[in-house]
Amino acid sequence: MSTAIPKTMKAIQVEKIGGPEVNVMRQVPVPQPKDDELLIKVEWTGANYIDNYRRSGLYKLDLPFMQGQDVVGTVVQLPKTTNPSTVLGELKIGQRVWSPVGSSFAEYAVAPWWKAAPLPDGVDPRDGVSMCTVALTAMALVRYSYAVKKGDYILVRAAAGGVGLVLCQLGKYLGAHVIATTSTEAKAKLAKENGAEAVLLTSASSEDNVEEILRLSEGRGVHAVFDGVGADTWEENFKVMRTNGTIVTFGNASGPVPPFSPLKLSPKCLKVTRPTLFPFIATPEDFAKLAKDMTDIVAQGAIKFAVHKEYPFTEEGVQQTQIDITGRGTTGKLLIHVS
Repeated sequence: MSTAIPKTMKAIQVEKIGGPEVNVMRQVPVPQPKDDELLIKVEWTGANYIDNYRRSGLYKLDLPFMQGQDVVGTVVQLPKTTNPSTVLGELKIGQRVWSPVGSSFAEYAVAPWWKAAPLPDGVDPRDGVSMCTVALTAMALVRYSYAVKKGDYILVRAAAGGVGLVLCQLGKYLGAHVIATTSTEAKAKLAKENGAEAVLLTSASSEDNVEEILRLSEGRGVHAVFDGVGADTWEENFKVMRTNGTIVTFGNASGPVPPFSPLKLSPKCLKVTRPTLFPFIATPEDFAKLAKDMTDIVAQGAIKFAVHKEYPFTEEGVQQTQIDITGRGTTGKLLIHVS
């Protein structure tokens, strides 16, 4: 069963490696779902830092490719061979869903039946965009990269960004002491409003920040640091860890961390992990578990999503999202209104 579906659609495509300007609008065929896939009419999508890694060539993809990895929209075609029902709910034609799938800067997108979930009642579709990548990533980091528990001291870098704000809220929800760093007083205020107990400004000297982080963490250092900044904060992280701590480096906002010898970990018996979301949700069971954990917390009101700005679904609008997000002046999620 399906609704009337056009043969072509508008989509943002990257045809060569370069800056934000290589994101171009094209008229392309509507994707044909495989037998076990849904077709979704996209309403909202969102910009993520990974979009910049792809179009700049840091993450290698065959050209041309389509951008985006957040989908909120309505189901217009069901799978042919699979009953699309999971612990997250049954999927139906006309139902609004959210899904962390690629090629979402488009009017239509396909998703495996098990990687789309009904948008919970009462949840704004714009918040659904943050659930796709931002919230799932944050949930995976605090569940799997380092299992945050009550009484832990954790450090959240870039705490006013999309993932950073959710990490602050999840840390508080799980009973941890959340210390945060960010670049401005306005961002510090936002981080505190989202669960950080203390916020340090990156404009202070590294020595002062290290001293303060140690003071705030019983003089022993933090159990874990969640760092989406990358190169700029790499060395400082080692100075604020406690013995047997974990450095979770999940982003490259200032550039990738430099190569290092495993011996660097020895003095404090540290662990370093470099996670990305998609291996954590590679199977139906894994996606369902993580998504249910996250949606349950959202339903409790323990997570609120901040929106930086809504952008139009135009070539210029999408290019501007990447200019803004790489400028490191954004707070919260950058949304793109498709339809």
